[in-house]
Amino acid sequence: MDLNSEGSGLSKVELRTILETDAYTGLMDDVLMDLIEKNGHGTAKFADENCYQITHTNSGFRAEFGNCVLNTTENVNGVLEVTYSESAGTTSFTVVYTNFFIGAAELSGTRTIGIRQSGETRIDLAVQSDMTVVLPEGTVLTEKGSKVLQIQLGNSLGDSTYALSGSWTVSDGAATYEVDIRESLEGNLACPYAVRGLMDIEKNGLEIGVDFGDGTCDNEVILVYPNGAREILAL
Repeated sequence: MDLNSEGSGLSKVELRTILETDAYTGLMDDVLMDLIEKNGHGTAKFADENCYQITHTNSGFRAEFGNCVLNTTENVNGVLEVTYSESAGTTSFTVVYTNFFIGAAELSGTRTIGIRQSGETRIDLAVQSDMTVVLPEGTVLTEKGSKVLQIQLGNSLGDSTYALSGSWTVSDGAATYEVDIRESLEGNLACPYAVRGLMDIEKNGLEIGVDFGDGTCDNEVILVYPNGAREILAL
């Protein structure tokens, strides 16, 4: 049986689309956290800190980026409007993207990030996202839903771990994917891939499980189909 025939399976391209959407929408989160931590004054994420301008408002700040080089790779241009709020020990930041580009990919929409810190090493981020990403070739990706990221900082990258949970919807214009994390995706900051966890993806009424592994740092996942068939997929 060809599990990928006639759209009955999940291809590498489709899984990458789901993961790539989050890569774009989440890329600015660490920059934003750095800006917020420094109260809008400067971030070490850019080679040139003169490439953006911060304007403070009564409820937050406005950050305008002009061809900023992010992590030596992508140029960032556009405007972030950030609004603060606090409730029950959680500080929340609502971010509106306007004419915002990472490289040639355009981002628009809103992300709300709630931050709760426990001690000096534990950080919980609750993210509510309603975003659109237009890729350089014209593909339009949308992401809407919620995620919770728990970060435990250690003495090294390998000792610093994370766990991701949540459910959200991704669309690429041709198909819509309902994503639900059944068992939290876990990893460490020394590995570019999640090393364990289970994700369910519903595509055209077909629910496919994605098993991220047994703790080994590699780029392979196992797709599990309703009939019990299993397929190894390299990301």
